[in-house]
Amino acid sequence: MDLIIVESPSKAKTISKYLKGKYRVDASGGHIRDLPQKTLGVSIDKNFEPRYVTSIGKEETVKRLAEEAKRADKIYLATDPDREGEAISWHLQTVLGLDAEGKNRIEFNEISPKAVERALKNPRTINYNLVDAQQARRVMDRLVGYKLSPLLNNKIQNGLSAGRVQSVALRLVVEREREIQAFVPEEYWSVHADLQDADKKFAPFKALLEKHNDKKFKIGNKEEADAVLNALASGSYTVAGVKKAIAKSHAPAPFTTSTLQQDASNKLGMTAPETMLMAQHLYEGIDVGGEHIAFVSYIRTDSTRVSEEAQAAALEHIKARYGEDYVPEKPNFYASKKGAQDAHEAIRPIDLTRTPESVKKLLDRKHFAVYKLIYERFVASQMSEAQYDSMQIEVKNGEYGFKASGKSLRFAGFTAVYQEGKKEDDEETKGLLPPLSEGDGLTCLNMLPEQKFTKPPVRYTDASLVKAMEDKGIGRPSTYASIISVLNKRKYVEKEGKYMVPTEVAFRITDMLMHYFTDIMDIGFTASMEEKLDEIEDGGKDWHSIVADFYPPFEKQLRFASTDGDEVTDVLCSKCGSPMVRKAGRYGTYLACSNYPACSNIVSEGEAETSETPCPKCGSMMIVKNGRYGKFLACPNYPECKSTLPFEKKQEEYEGICPECGKPAVKLRSKAGKIYYGCSGFPDCKFMSWDEPTGEKCPKCKSALVKGRRGVRCSNKECDYTAPQPLKTE
Repeated sequence: MDLIIVESPSKAKTISKYLKGKYRVDASGGHIRDLPQKTLGVSIDKNFEPRYVTSIGKEETVKRLAEEAKRADKIYLATDPDREGEAISWHLQTVLGLDAEGKNRIEFNEISPKAVERALKNPRTINYNLVDAQQARRVMDRLVGYKLSPLLNNKIQNGLSAGRVQSVALRLVVEREREIQAFVPEEYWSVHADLQDADKKFAPFKALLEKHNDKKFKIGNKEEADAVLNALASGSYTVAGVKKAIAKSHAPAPFTTSTLQQDASNKLGMTAPETMLMAQHLYEGIDVGGEHIAFVSYIRTDSTRVSEEAQAAALEHIKARYGEDYVPEKPNFYASKKGAQDAHEAIRPIDLTRTPESVKKLLDRKHFAVYKLIYERFVASQMSEAQYDSMQIEVKNGEYGFKASGKSLRFAGFTAVYQEGKKEDDEETKGLLPPLSEGDGLTCLNMLPEQKFTKPPVRYTDASLVKAMEDKGIGRPSTYASIISVLNKRKYVEKEGKYMVPTEVAFRITDMLMHYFTDIMDIGFTASMEEKLDEIEDGGKDWHSIVADFYPPFEKQLRFASTDGDEVTDVLCSKCGSPMVRKAGRYGTYLACSNYPACSNIVSEGEAETSETPCPKCGSMMIVKNGRYGKFLACPNYPECKSTLPFEKKQEEYEGICPECGKPAVKLRSKAGKIYYGCSGFPDCKFMSWDEPTGEKCPKCKSALVKGRRGVRCSNKECDYTAPQPLKTE
């Protein structure tokens, strides 16, 4: 039996149902190989070659798939149709030992019986350009994240992370907040007039004061407003012009990943990660009514393109349900945004007979809401234009001009299915204005002056941040939701309602990265890097060269940032011999090697003292460390060499004499900070005392004599022996 391998168990279940047992379908659970978690995993000195290891927790999955592959007649790799999916297929091909040039890769834009059968008839080889584009992104993101994150932890606080695209997105949020903080509101006044025809045949309408001497103007304060109102009160209102037209509104394009996230945020109040999770389930398939059904096409796309087959089905559906008038004279086509990869169709329902009404009881609330949004947007995108009777009236009063606008629906067109959100500054009145003519006199029923203030820029929401990233070329459709998820998870932003507010640490991270890493934080640079990744995918660039061009300047910036402002000490690094520099960390100062990132040795400042004692095992000069029982000597090559030696105390560190063995006592401090005394012969002698021992014993009970405030006393609380003068200790 042939074997088909996909990413998710849900996707496997859907495909298995469609193929009715003719194939075995199994899931890899995403990537089975990746860069190691605890090491860089990129050979900088070997042309940036990545070192892949089996992903944590995937050992049993790899073993199971390998056993199934041995029994299979033919193996098909059916991961998602994008760079990440291609890379997963490549890793599977490598681990399972499949022919590197074998035609074992299949792809489909939707999980439907027809699409899967068509893909099985047209297998292809792995597209190594896609794989290389994914590798380039993965390697660059690892280099940036792995190198920058420790720098943030050292200079700001522990637990921080940086990312090549994530940090630029955070910059947008921080800069918007600073714009808001620096914003100074400016006063202005708006003036509306409630007007009616002189004969009162028609209903009153509202007009906005817009012009003075035929030029647009703003009223800046109350004094100016009062002057305008006085001038208007002495004048008369006359219709200066009437414009009537049939306005048309074209249907919006079907959803891309970005526009889906924006619409779901605006209309459903869902976050970008939440929207993509619901959409992913709808794409892979959901158990409904005893069946496992996929509802929508692939949901990571920047294209508005629709297949001829899907478009024809939509037009038939529209004609049957809404009538011939709702079918456009020519099918609607939409241009994708500049820079779009256009690798897949727009997001659309797989089966138009599966209407939102028919599945409402089968899906939970969130899945239904997202499906309804996708379904209605796609159907609307293929419908005829909406038409409106539009009317504008211009009114004159002396030097001042007013304008009133209104419209009424003439033909619903696509709006019978889908309504676009209203813009905040839309002053248009619903319904037509009264049928007035030029020269008609008007009566002012009421004058409505209103003091207003300019508003600061609006904070980013999930929707507006996604739109900003898309407009600026930052990231790609598959990364928007994960970027927003990281900003929230790392507590770099907090939500006030639907708006993002950067936390204090976000400002510090952004300022530091902007200071030292202008290229990485530059929006244009980040966008151009995305274009270079596209060039790799198109086959025009070697991915190693792009990383090689990027890394040396980055490493130079990193070296400067890691030592800038640090104090160079005379302590030498125990690993490479370079001078150590004093750094300020979250828990105080520490010493770090100045040869970072080549050497990443760091030690607590108290542990940086190098002794004159060589290690008895490897010969390295041992360093002084603090332990549970005080200082000791340790080999600097730990954990390769674990040699330790006792630390020889200096005479001035001794206080008191041990009454048991006569050796000097040493002053120590407990974890709670309390002073106590112990024998320097520890562990051979385990004498300890809370008070300084004199070295002599009590003549009455033989307990240790210790120094007290007024003389010498017995350390035994039940003994009352005291001596008038402190005994001299040597």
